[in-house]
Parts: sequence; C-alpha cells; structure tokens
Amino acid sequence: MHRRGASPMRWQSRRIELGQAAPEFDLPDPSGQRVRLPDVHGKQGLLVAFICNHCPFVQHIVDGLVAFANDYAPRGIGTVAISSNDIDAHPEDDPQQMARFAARHEFRFPYLYDASQSVAKAFGAACTPDLFLYDAQRRLFYHGQFDGSRPQTAHTQAIQVAVTGEDLRNAADRLLAAMTAPQTQLPSVGCSMKWTPANAPDRG
Repeated sequence: MHRRGASPMRWQSRRIELGQAAPEFDLPDPSGQRVRLPDVHGKQGLLVAFICNHCPFVQHIVDGLVAFANDYAPRGIGTVAISSNDIDAHPEDDPQQMARFAARHEFRFPYLYDASQSVAKAFGAACTPDLFLYDAQRRLFYHGQFDGSRPQTAHTQAIQVAVTGEDLRNAADRLLAAMTAPQTQLPSVGCSMKWTPANAPDRG
C-alpha cells in the first residue's frame, strides 16, 4: 500500500467492465461552483479524467489531454477532470494549486475537487491519470491508457514516443462512428491515487 506522504509509485488502472453506467457526481471547481454529470456530458459522450497537479504521468500528457478535449468538444464529447488526492499529505494538489494548473495549461473544461474521495471510489479510479470514456447513453466505452508514451520516473522507464493520445483518440473515433469498443484496452499507468487513511484500499 502506498504510504501517506511517500514518493510516487507506478500504478495501473483497474480492470472495469465496459457498459457500466457513469456514476453521478456533484463536485466543486476551485472557485466553489458546483458541477454535475449532466452539466459536462456532451451529446455524443464524455471523458472523465482523474488527474492531479503533481503527478509526473499527468504532467507528461496534460497538454495532449487538453488538445483531445479541444478537438472532440465540437464533435459532441465533453471532458471533465477530477482531482481526488489527499491534500493533507499532498498540499500541492489543493484547489488553489488546481486553479493555477488549469490556467497554466489552458483548460477549457471543468477541473473539480473530490474532497471526500467518494467519486473516485464510485468510478473505481486507482491512479493518475485514470481515463473513463462514456458513450451518449453514459455507458463505459473505453477505460485505458492515453497512449504508449511514458515519462522517466523512479519507477518507470521513459518510452520516448510523441504524446498523441492515440489510444484514447482511436476509442473516441470508434465511439463517434458507432463502432464497437476497442478490443484491446491497455491499462493507464501513473501515480497511485493518494487516498486518505480512511479510504485507502487494502492492497496487502
């Protein structure tokens, strides 16, 4: 189990059955404005991205994630980012820093704070980034990596290919073309979710 305040660990997203309904949520952005699932769901679908400010895996893909959101918003796929990390252990992820992070990377989508971590638990999020793409009926269509690139960290060897969002974009294109979900959905790799002691899962 990741210890409170310890260095980042390499983690993978959990296997989640496709077709599950998107959990409802009602969360604040850093200014306190509440945002609900229907507010961000596009006519064709929704990307829910669990991220945080300090994670090197998020920092590695964030501009590509913003590009994805900008490219697919006109095509009917909404995007929302959620940070669920324990800010007592990681104050660099607090809402004030979230606002700065969003401004620096020119987010045009909401970046919400899940203080209770109940939304992360409802989705089954395990790491940052953890990406969930839902179809027009709010059913899970893709849950996997952004692409095959990786940053160099203490726990991960760099994979020095361009950050393109190839895997997520392929899934979104299939969704928009009314095709079946990609058969191969490789897990997202990132930092472990920084759970509070009360919410930490038992990993043995």
